Amino acid sequence: MRAEIQTVVSEIENSLELLRQRMGWETAQHRLEEFNARVEDPNLWDDPAKAQKLMRDRQALVDAIETHDSISRDMRDNIELIELGEMEGDSEVIGEAETTLKALARKAAAKELEALLDGEADGNDTFLEINAGAGGTESCDWAAMLARMYVRWAESHGYTVELQSESSGDEAGIKSAAYKISGHNAYGWLKSESGVHRLVRISPFDSAAKRHTSFCSVGVYPVVDDNIEIEVNPSDIRVDTYRSSGAGGQHVNKTDSAVRITHHPTGIVVTSSEKSQHQNRDIAMKALKSRLYQLELDKRNEAIAEAHEAKGDAGWGNQIRSYVLQPYQMVKDLRTGVETSDTKGVLDGDLDQFMAATLAMNVSGKSRAEAQGEA
Repeated sequence: MRAEIQTVVSEIENSLELLRQRMGWETAQHRLEEFNARVEDPNLWDDPAKAQKLMRDRQALVDAIETHDSISRDMRDNIELIELGEMEGDSEVIGEAETTLKALARKAAAKELEALLDGEADGNDTFLEINAGAGGTESCDWAAMLARMYVRWAESHGYTVELQSESSGDEAGIKSAAYKISGHNAYGWLKSESGVHRLVRISPFDSAAKRHTSFCSVGVYPVVDDNIEIEVNPSDIRVDTYRSSGAGGQHVNKTDSAVRITHHPTGIVVTSSEKSQHQNRDIAMKALKSRLYQLELDKRNEAIAEAHEAKGDAGWGNQIRSYVLQPYQMVKDLRTGVETSDTKGVLDGDLDQFMAATLAMNVSGKSRAEAQGEA
């Protein structure tokens, strides 16, 4: 076997070892048997919230075991094919097996990263909020571009996206928008996007065709699990109703159905304006609890706290990522050093490389640029 392929096999084996560590391989089968026994309990669905959590936890363990076994099996099969091809002098069989092993290494590396999403709320659904910052109409248009980018990313990963509220810009774009993104590990992946995003481009709103810089802030908060108790003192909040300012047409609200909740101790403000007043009140309260829960997570996790504090105002000096469309094409993450010239792909939702690098950095404590500097 060629040295290059031996290295690929070693990478796969290292990923498999991490997967085993993350799932607790020694007890995985025993825990699965316990899950299966509890699923058969006729009283399970007496408490729907606990039942749903049990089913999610069981499925996560099943997926982890099946992923490990599938990668391990495919690795062994292709190693055997290479050995057989070498014995028979069949270069075509060897080439196909080597190509498969390289693809398998990429899959194993991706699953290894996914296995690192083991934070307290990483597996939860998430709220994602976008707010236009410095830049007026430019920033409102940039906020709409970011909203499209995240919706495309979420949908390409099979997540469900629900618009919770939206405030239109005076001339174009949006001043703010809030989404609920549902699916396994939605918060775990998207939490790295929390911060200020900077756009540099020739403004379509400037008749002089000058270059403009715009800023938007993105906030990501986990949807609080029903089993997590978050107490909100009624005297600490103010609930206001108002008429939503949607995009027009079928989205126009003719009654004061939108809801805004202000939490006085923290200054947190949440809104919902897409459904009836009763539903909006429920949605806004859940969003508030998620924001409060995020604050608690920040207190417990220094790394998350630093990222949250670094978000700051949506303006110069606080950005986590720059999107440059003029005079050259580049998107660069300022935390990890990861960059690409495929600006169109990124704005169409190709964000995985940035999320993966940030996740790996949070685990290792080093950015890719720092790691390369040491090499």
